[in-house]
This record gives sequence, structure tokens and C-alpha cells, in this order.
Amino acid sequence: MADPRFFQCAGPLGLGRIAEIAGAEIDDSRAGDADAERPFEDVAPLDTAGPRDIAFLDNRRYLPAFGSSSAGACIVAAEHAARAPEGMILLVTATPYTAYARVAAAFYPNPQTPAGVHPTALVDPSARIGADAHVGAFATVGARAELGDGAVVHDHCSIGSGVVVGAGTEIMSHASLSHCLIGRHCLIHAGARIGNRGFGFALDPKGYVDVPQLGRVLVEDGVEIGANVTIDRGAGPDTFIGAGSKIDNLVQLGHNVSLGRGCVLVAQSGVAGSSKLEDFVMIGAQGGVGGHLTMHKGSRLAGKSGLMTDVPAGETVGGLPAMPLRDYFRLVAMWKRQLKDAGKKK
Repeated sequence: MADPRFFQCAGPLGLGRIAEIAGAEIDDSRAGDADAERPFEDVAPLDTAGPRDIAFLDNRRYLPAFGSSSAGACIVAAEHAARAPEGMILLVTATPYTAYARVAAAFYPNPQTPAGVHPTALVDPSARIGADAHVGAFATVGARAELGDGAVVHDHCSIGSGVVVGAGTEIMSHASLSHCLIGRHCLIHAGARIGNRGFGFALDPKGYVDVPQLGRVLVEDGVEIGANVTIDRGAGPDTFIGAGSKIDNLVQLGHNVSLGRGCVLVAQSGVAGSSKLEDFVMIGAQGGVGGHLTMHKGSRLAGKSGLMTDVPAGETVGGLPAMPLRDYFRLVAMWKRQLKDAGKKK
């Protein structure tokens, strides 16, 4: 059970309603009580779930826990159904994890933030605050900034002059936004820094000469930006984040970077200036992309890898410097053999 100090459960929910939310078929062939009105109180892991809880199985390594679980019902793929303990109701689906995500969201819906501006917030008179928007304690909203209907700006956020935040977007505490236009229904986590000056300068015998960074950050609808992410504004062209992209915590995007739709960047990865990631590109944790490169549609960079060349569509690369992953693993195998042979010669 989730800690009620932080999470409010909306249960109980009836079995039939849960199956509908999950998009799953009820299989009561193992003598479970599959009455559609049977109430379930919560979601829980396999090893702690009780008769009134819903669990799920998505990974084969948890089959032993599945076989001994006391959960009243479990979301599971058909291929694992035969391993269920007697009496457990099965909600069968081809995508158990996705189904669980929907069910868990039904039991624990996002809390509603009350509309209005906190008395300690500083909102410039020229700013536009949409209907049902929320501005939290000690937040600031600059001149000519716009918050769309239902937008939520939590405590201690800074929304700079001219910034636009789309309808339904939520910005968590201590984030700062400048020189950016944010789409609808985005989620920006705590401490994110969007629109900072890009790292651009010219070399001169007398020292470095800063190049004015005159672009913006454009974020399309449905983007999630993690805690303490930094996204530099463009130098002239804009930095661009495509719709539905997911950016994990502690990611850095340089000036003029362009992300297509549905990109995924995992924690501590970074993309140097003017590189382009086309639709559905993925970068593993601590992966680094050099400047002025292109990762074509659906390509992937493995974690802790350094990219120095363009990547063809659909290709998975890894290593330092990054190369097709199958080639990298061949090199690793060769190195291991060489080390082993060297050890035998000593």
C-alpha cells in the first residue's frame, strides 16, 4: 500500500471496471471469484499483495513470486497464466505493464490543484493567467507571460518575461523558464532550467567573445522534462523538443538542439549544440552526442557511449567512440580473449 501521507487511493474499484481500464480479459478458469462487482482496494507488488489487491507480472524473473502470490487478481500475459496460484483471478492482456499503468493511475489519480494565485506570488500586471490556472507560493510570473487554462505553476517557480505555458501544463517547484514557449499538457519537474543562455563564444587572440544567443526553446505538446534538466535556448535558430518526448533527470541539451517526436533521453545524457535527433530516437543513461550530428529516426545510443558520427535510421550504437552495437560486442569479446591469452603466457 502506498503511504497515505503522500498518495490518496481512490479505491475500491470493481473487477469489471478494472478490466475495462486495463483493456484486459477476465480469466476465472482457476476457480477465482470473478464477479464483475467484486471490489478491489488497491494495487500492490506480487510479494506483498493480499486478496483485495491487484498485482501484475511483466518480467519472467518474477514468475516464482507470481506462483506464490496472495494477490486476489493479477494482470498477466496469456503465456504465463498457467503459473498462477489456485484462486487468483487473471486479467489477461498482451501488454501487462501498460495495463498496470492505467489501473494504478485509476487507483491513484493526480491530485487536483486549486485554481488561483497565492497571495505571496508576484505576477506582473501585463501577464495573462488563464481560467482555472494555479500560481503557487513565492512564484514569479514576468511581464507579458501567458499561462494557459488549467496550467499549474508550483511554489518558487520563475516564469520569465514573454514565456508562454500551454493549457494543462504543470511546472513543479523551483523550476525556471525563460525565452521559451511550452506546449499543452507538458510536465516539467522540479529544478528544471529552460531557456538559459547557450554556450556560444568566438575565439579571439585577446580572449573569448560571447556570441549573443537570440533563439528560443520551443516545446511541443505532451513533453515530460525531468528534475534539474537544463535546456539552452538557441543561438539564432531555436532549440526544439518534439511532441511526446520524455527527458529524464539531469539531462543537458545544448543550443540549437532539435528533438523529434517521442524521443527518450535517460538520466545524465547530453546532446551538444546543433545536433538533431529525429523521431523516436533513444539515448541511454550517460550517453553523449557530439555537436552538429544527426541521429536518424528510431536510432538508439547505448548508455555510457560517446557519439561522434551520424547514426542511420533504426541503428543501435554503443561504445566510445560509438559504433554499431554488434561490432562493439565483437570487440569486447576479442579483448577478453586477448587478456585471457596474455594471462596464460605469464
